[in-house]
Amino acid sequence: MSTGSEQPREDGGLSEQDQAVLAVERHGWPGPGAKERAIRERLGISPTRYYQLLNALLDDPRALAHDPVTVNRLRRRRDEQRGRRR
Repeated sequence: MSTGSEQPREDGGLSEQDQAVLAVERHGWPGPGAKERAIRERLGISPTRYYQLLNALLDDPRALAHDPVTVNRLRRRRDEQRGRRR
């Protein structure tokens, strides 16, 4: 499902691609290989680009409004990882 749409919607909501990134993250994956494959097949982007988009979404209030459970879970995980690196 490669949307090719990185532009925000006219109503100020998330783009289709941003929504698709969050949808991939909501899914439970049996292992990293399956997730990487799904990123390429569903979104048509590299895993590196996916994680760049995902990290930007975690700081976007529109993403929080769209999917608060997923965004808050990922923010907690990111904060925990940052704390371990220090």
